[in-house]
This record gives sequence, structure tokens and C-alpha cells, in this order.
Amino acid sequence: MCYSAQIEADYKKFVKMFGAIISIREFAELYWARANGSKVKIPKAMDAAFADPQGDEQREIKAAIDRFNAEQATALEQELFKQRTRLADAERTLQTKATKAAAESKRIATDKIDATIRRLDDLRRAEPKDRDARIFPGHYAPVMVVENGQRVVKPMRYQCRIAGKPASYDVKYPGTYNARRDSLEGFWKPCFGYTHGVMLVDVFYENVSKAKFEGTLLETHERDENVVLEFRPSNGQLMLVACLWSRWSAPGEPDLLSFAAITDEPPPEVAAAGHDRCIVPVKMEQLDAWLNPDPARLHEQYAILDDRDRPYYEHRLAA
Repeated sequence: MCYSAQIEADYKKFVKMFGAIISIREFAELYWARANGSKVKIPKAMDAAFADPQGDEQREIKAAIDRFNAEQATALEQELFKQRTRLADAERTLQTKATKAAAESKRIATDKIDATIRRLDDLRRAEPKDRDARIFPGHYAPVMVVENGQRVVKPMRYQCRIAGKPASYDVKYPGTYNARRDSLEGFWKPCFGYTHGVMLVDVFYENVSKAKFEGTLLETHERDENVVLEFRPSNGQLMLVACLWSRWSAPGEPDLLSFAAITDEPPPEVAAAGHDRCIVPVKMEQLDAWLNPDPARLHEQYAILDDRDRPYYEHRLAA
């Protein structure tokens, strides 16, 4: 499964490369929800795309981002004060009597202070880093779809909840951030042939067995450890990853836009590295056909997935 990917989070890339428009209303609703207490997870690079807002709606999004960041900073500063007070109390206790409880409290406070300072520094950091664009299941990403003949970029959660399914499916089926090719007419039947999209991906990451990665017997390891590998096209190209998406609605609940990346059998170099699945990049010349599916001609969609882009994936241990 593709459990994590480094994406192109700036919607302007979609506009420039594909002539897409941005669904500004849906971006604004997402950011408004986060600023008002929703637990949605948005990568820092997606926020950065609105750093220089153009027009009133983008300025509203920027204001929502600034408000959220300010509240996060306040909460972290309060946590920092709390842990520094705890550390000072523990150190005073240790000056008079060396107790196990005080030593443990000092250790925990010190660790939490370090972690909180790192989070504050990261929140306030302006210079971009690659990890700012990395998503995990549950994170939001820009996804390009077609509506009324126009390519449109929408913010969607990377874990698909199919319309009509209960919200409990998020827990019951936690792996629904990926859609297996061999289940497209099974579990994914409501989406396949109806709602297709693409996500722009630079790099993807996979958990693999350390024994498989090293080419050693499992018995030589104390336990079946995992390592995280980074897979990157050797030609440096941006991948148009095939996705399925859905709009979930329920009375009294905000609409949820969510998606899953299609996966299939891996190319030889990915399999040799120890992983048994791989995302499916769509060829540029087949983009419109993928984004405008005909449910009566599913064989054409399978043909697009079979005739995929096939870059050579170089891999290394993820940082």
C-alpha cells in the first residue's frame, strides 16, 4: 500500500500545467472548519499556497490559516510553560531528596519541552521543506477531477469514505486510502467508472519487511521489523496518480470529499525492494479519458491502468 506520499500541494501547479480551476469555495470551507475546531489535517505546503492571496476569497483562507496557526502557537506556548514549571518543581525536589518519581518527572518534562520547542519552531518556520508536502492517511491533498467539462482542483481527504456508507467505515476499513485494482468492481464499484481523479506525486513511501529489504531470512531477525523506503522516479518526473473519489453527505454533517489512490502489482524494482503493491501513474495523453469515465465502458478504464506510465523507481531508506 502507498501509506504516504510527497505531493504537489500547490494548487497553482494544477492551474499552470493543466488549465484547471480551483474550487475556492471548498478550500475556504475546509480552512474555515479547521480554524473553528475541526481536526482536519492539512499539510504545511498546502497552507503555503495561500501565502500571497489573490482576491477576497483567498484572503479569507489566509486569515483562517493565520488564526489557526496563532491558536496553535498559543497552545504550544502554554504547554511549554506547563512543562518548564514541572521541570523546575522536579529539580527543586531532587535538590533535597533523590526520588524516582521526581527523576521521572524531570525526564518527561525535559522530553516534552524539547518536542514542544521543535513544534513551535516548525509552526513558525517560513522556508519550505520537502516534508511539508508529505501526506499520510487522513491528511488532505489537492485532487484534480472534471466537473461540467472543466478540470477542477478540490481539497480531499486521503482515505475514501464512499457516499452512502456509515462514518464508522473509517475505522472498520482503515485501509481505504488505497483502492486495489482487483477490487475496483467490488468494494469500489460506486466510484470506478464514475468519479475519477488524479493526485500529483513526486515520491511515495512504503513500509517493507526489513528481512525482505535486506534479502535475509526472517529467522535472522529478532522480530519482523519494518523499514520505510522512499521510491522516486529516476527521471524526476511528476506522477499523475490514478485516484477514485467520493462526496459523502449525511444530515447534520458537513460534506466530506475524500479519495483513494489505485494500487496494482508492483514493477520488478519495487518488488525486489520488498513491497507487493504500487501506485498507478496515468499517462498524460490519457488524462482526459481517465477523468471522464464511461461506466458502460469499464474496459477502457482498465486499459488506461494497464497502459500506465512506467518510470523506473529508485529507492532508499527514508530519512
